[in-house]
Amino acid sequence: MKQFLLFIGGLVLLLIIVGSLGPMILLGVSIWLLYVVFKQFMKSETTAGKIGWTIVGLVVLMIGISNIYAVIGLVAVYGLYLIIKNWKNDDNIIDSKTDDPFTNFEKQWAEYNR
Repeated sequence: MKQFLLFIGGLVLLLIIVGSLGPMILLGVSIWLLYVVFKQFMKSETTAGKIGWTIVGLVVLMIGISNIYAVIGLVAVYGLYLIIKNWKNDDNIIDSKTDDPFTNFEKQWAEYNR
């Protein structure tokens, strides 16, 4: 049952990631552009240049703020990472208390393949 819930949760998070892929790309581009604008602002020596780069920076900042929904996508990426991590950990759990010969065979086979 736990595997099924992890699968459904992973599927929902994957759909959220695909839905917010565009805003995540635009947020990354706007952060990169803000970095470039800041570097050009620091290189500029004239007051008109600094004012121009400030205006460009504010426009790019507004673009970045409008794509703040990308944070939901980033949280979904982290959640999907945690689900995949838990999925891999659950596959390796074998109950050693059972006397079922098939379970013991699987346990021994896993030990031989190490």
